[in-house]
Amino acid sequence: MFRFRRKPVRRTAAVLAPLVSLLGLIAFSSAPLVAQVSMRNDPAEPAPNKPKILPRPSGAIPRSNVDEKSMRDLIERVVACGTRNSLSSWSDPKRGAGCGRDQVVARISEIAKASAGKLQVVIDKFETTSQRTSNNPVPMENVYAILPGSDPGMSKTVFIISGHFDSRASDVMDPNLDAPGADDDASGVAVSMECARLLSRPAATERDSFRATLLFAAISGEEQGLLGSARMLEWVKQQGYTVGGMLDNDIVGSDSATGAPHRVRLFSGSGNEDDSDSPSRELARAIEEIDGRQAIRLIFIVDRLGRGGDHYVFYKAGLPAVRFTEPLEDYRHQHQTPRTENGVEYGDQMKYLNFTFMGNVARDNAEALRQLVLAPAPPKDVKLSGGISPDAKLTWSSPDDPERAGFEILWRETTDARWSIYDFVAAGQDAVLKGVSTDNHFFAVRAVGKNGARSVAVPTNTGRSLPF
Repeated sequence: MFRFRRKPVRRTAAVLAPLVSLLGLIAFSSAPLVAQVSMRNDPAEPAPNKPKILPRPSGAIPRSNVDEKSMRDLIERVVACGTRNSLSSWSDPKRGAGCGRDQVVARISEIAKASAGKLQVVIDKFETTSQRTSNNPVPMENVYAILPGSDPGMSKTVFIISGHFDSRASDVMDPNLDAPGADDDASGVAVSMECARLLSRPAATERDSFRATLLFAAISGEEQGLLGSARMLEWVKQQGYTVGGMLDNDIVGSDSATGAPHRVRLFSGSGNEDDSDSPSRELARAIEEIDGRQAIRLIFIVDRLGRGGDHYVFYKAGLPAVRFTEPLEDYRHQHQTPRTENGVEYGDQMKYLNFTFMGNVARDNAEALRQLVLAPAPPKDVKLSGGISPDAKLTWSSPDDPERAGFEILWRETTDARWSIYDFVAAGQDAVLKGVSTDNHFFAVRAVGKNGARSVAVPTNTGRSLPF
């Protein structure tokens, strides 16, 4: 660290000038070429207005409210089932998929009982087929817990958090091998169930009026080809729900790298959009804004290379769906039959879990869900016009809502990852951005409640095709 002694102004300036020039040269020469172009070389654009920015909803969930012991207890019970391979027994109470289901049902029933009857438990039985069922129809089951929304206009919008309770060994087709599946994905099930507890407690529901519906899921068939999530999407459609967001927690229990706890990774795909503004990407941005960059690491790809999770079914359907996954995976403890080879231990066992990290993930999921279901409905038909003109013009539609404070106009440089607030519109469904080019930025609109909760942002859907 440099320390300068007090000297006369002229001498100080003389000493500092060469150093400043040298530091500036180093910074300039080591920066990426695109970063070396000064903004002063661009035409001046209007600065954002100084809009009224409502604070986020009060009553954020404290980290201390997370019950790590109950999460550990649930994982211990499902691991004790030996295997939860979806092709194993659904009737044996001590081993197999049915044993795992029973442990999940027992835990969510305890939570429902403590919710003063607000949480509704559903066991969804179905039959399905895939290559990993040898193309034969097999029985499977999902477990759902539903917390109905209080707003008649929004109660048919559902936000889902899910983990899969099935597990696998090295051979996914062998249901007789031990497959403890502590991290993959009993950890995600524990997070989903803990979110159900945090958000369905009478203290939480009396303080916050959740406008949209919440669905806490533990599903089967993931390792057999995302079969449980495909069924869950079919089920929510049959119930008449519109999916506001799907949060998949898969492998969220370990954080063994030096310096833990680290941020959880949040994967989101761009869909078919060139500007990375798919519904899934907007959901990821909303979650990061709620929980903070210190907690969430945005990963702008749909999933890990060559891997897939239950969010993918929803994502491919054009719905907002993201995946939470631990910071640095250890593949010796995933999809492995428990064994020791050449002194290396394989297998997905309890002892590799980090419950401090897992508790952080549960809290971040719960707080994101809390704010999303407190928010007004997002605007629809958001459009951008004003090409070949000096001003950008935005229009949108939205039903009347006495609990809505207005709308935030968002913008970002086309190379930026995150939105900034340009303006706030208290009334009306249009905005004119004076002197703002339609081409230098992307734009979006989101609804803001009087309680400060924001909807997921909706980007402009105006195509940029040629006019002929």
